[in-house]
Amino acid sequence: MRARALLFTALLAAPLLGLGACETTSTPAPAAAAKEEPRGVSITPTNFKLPEGAGCTGDIARFRAIQANDLETGHTTRSVYDQIEAEMKKAEAMCAAGNSGGASAYVRSTKSRFGYP
Repeated sequence: MRARALLFTALLAAPLLGLGACETTSTPAPAAAAKEEPRGVSITPTNFKLPEGAGCTGDIARFRAIQANDLETGHTTRSVYDQIEAEMKKAEAMCAAGNSGGASAYVRSTKSRFGYP
């Protein structure tokens, strides 16, 4: 029984002893530190307020304000901002033509495609 326990222990330890040969003298490069903002700190201006308004006009104005803030704070790129703005112009045209429901739905679908809740 004791021999079996010793054999079992030796089998478990063998792979661990082999790891010593894998040591290298070079140190790995440090991982790039992720840029983190301190908790509770917002880079959105404290006076930022979403536009008010009802229906499609309000929906478009609020999403445009969010986009302008995201562009200014670096949370989106100019090319993405321009794509979204082109879609907001289409929504604005639908809204002006009296298709409020369609324009609001278009804003919602644009937000979803670009990852906004």
